[in-house]
Amino acid sequence: MRHYFHPEIEDVCLPDVLFALSDATRLGIAVALADGAERTAGELGGSLAKSTMTHHLKVLREAGALRVRSEGTRCYNSLRLEELETRFPGLLDQLLGFAVKFGYTSADARPRD
Repeated sequence: MRHYFHPEIEDVCLPDVLFALSDATRLGIAVALADGAERTAGELGGSLAKSTMTHHLKVLREAGALRVRSEGTRCYNSLRLEELETRFPGLLDQLLGFAVKFGYTSADARPRD
């Protein structure tokens, strides 16, 4: 079973989270995970190449926005919703609310005109 690095929530920095969510693909991933469910990279990826999805998930995880749980050969991804709400109150609600409004609803979503 693979073990992933997750920064302690008190070590998560706002600029790192904002950088991770500044990319359209990663913002779409966050929106897709905002319901609190765990999903595999395949469930999130849509038409993205596996290596591209792996890169985006790594950026989110290392910024402290994502938690990865291994189970056998599968890895389940989830947003650190409660932890991030404690660390940065209201941040995800605002960002993800605007993301949905402008069409970032999956990893391969692009904004509406």
